[in-house]
Amino acid sequence: MKKWLMTTVAMVALSTSAAFAEDLKIGVLVTLEGTYTVLGEDSMRGVEIAVKEIPEIDGKTVKTIVASTDTTPESAVRAARKLVEQDGVTVIVGPLSGSEGIALRDFAKQNPNVTIINGLSGAQEATMVDPSANFFRYNMDGAQWGAGLGKYVFEQKGWKKVASVAEDYSFGYTNFLGFALGFCQAGGEITERQWVPLGTKDFSSIIAALPDDVDAIYVGLGGGDAVNFLNQYQQAGGDAHLIGGTIMVDGTVLNAKGDAKKALIGTPSGGPQSDNDTDAAWTKFVKSYQDAFPADKRFPSPSLFATGYYNSTMATLKALQEVKGDIAGDQKAFREALRNMQLNAPNGHIKLDDNRQAIGTNFINEVAEGPDGNLINKLVMKVPDVNQTLGLSAESFKALGLPSRDTPVCKTQY
Repeated sequence: MKKWLMTTVAMVALSTSAAFAEDLKIGVLVTLEGTYTVLGEDSMRGVEIAVKEIPEIDGKTVKTIVASTDTTPESAVRAARKLVEQDGVTVIVGPLSGSEGIALRDFAKQNPNVTIINGLSGAQEATMVDPSANFFRYNMDGAQWGAGLGKYVFEQKGWKKVASVAEDYSFGYTNFLGFALGFCQAGGEITERQWVPLGTKDFSSIIAALPDDVDAIYVGLGGGDAVNFLNQYQQAGGDAHLIGGTIMVDGTVLNAKGDAKKALIGTPSGGPQSDNDTDAAWTKFVKSYQDAFPADKRFPSPSLFATGYYNSTMATLKALQEVKGDIAGDQKAFREALRNMQLNAPNGHIKLDDNRQAIGTNFINEVAEGPDGNLINKLVMKVPDVNQTLGLSAESFKALGLPSRDTPVCKTQY
């Protein structure tokens, strides 16, 4: 009897072990709390589309375990610890927001047996400063998303003098740097820079302080902050030309309720995609997105957050295919597959540099009304092969200093 019981227990243990072996666990770190919640929700749609395309690897079912953050570095680290220590995850896709990415780079250094594939965090420092060998980023950083925009507004719009209002954290600084560098090189002048905390509700004092003697205002706000600013700016009678930071004109803002967003029509911006891009890979992805979710549970077109998390998840799954799902031990083969990965993504070809940072295509857009009445980012031009130093030498770019409230200094030569 005792022998039979031991055999049965052993069989159950083997059976349970086999069942767990069928799951290939991937942690997903995404912002589902606070001002960027709607951004995180669309990020998850991108993850779901990718897993639907590659649902299993070498006989193992791909299982995603989601951990929520609120954009703060502390919440990102707590969520990552939970995934690793409680859920047993050794591969994480995420995070979403800028300063979270810097925190996860450091978390990667402290956890060498965990591999992190950035979700969409765009802070420059995450890969440029003291990079971690187990942190990979398949999206361009915020500065790369500004490439070409400053020169465009100076030369094509004729806007020579601007002021700015943007969010006071790492991504806000980085995204502004990409715009400012090109604008100042072209001969533009930045007269005033205002920085506001994430989650700002009342912009009245900021709007009142904006100068009148400028050609345009650069607005580097996203999510609820962007919607609040637009509503209050319109109510205050603001009528200046606007230049959009990347997430100011993302689908999460363009599809918000209310009429204030119409003030954005004609607003130029730079970012990783265009809604009306006719490239076959993009139109296929848009259809997959639209087919996967009811119209009232998604945006008319995928936001850059859906696209970014889709790309990061696809890179992860394709690398896992190369190693037949083997992520045991130091994950050396898996990381080599990630490092060498080149994605023919919906928004263009993506490859990684020596710091495991994306080199890709930037899109210059203008907000326009689409055929169905929804606002879209209409393609003006593409800027190919944008690297992290924006075409400057590594030495010249480093000399600028890290993105901050005061960096870059506005001048024509760098």
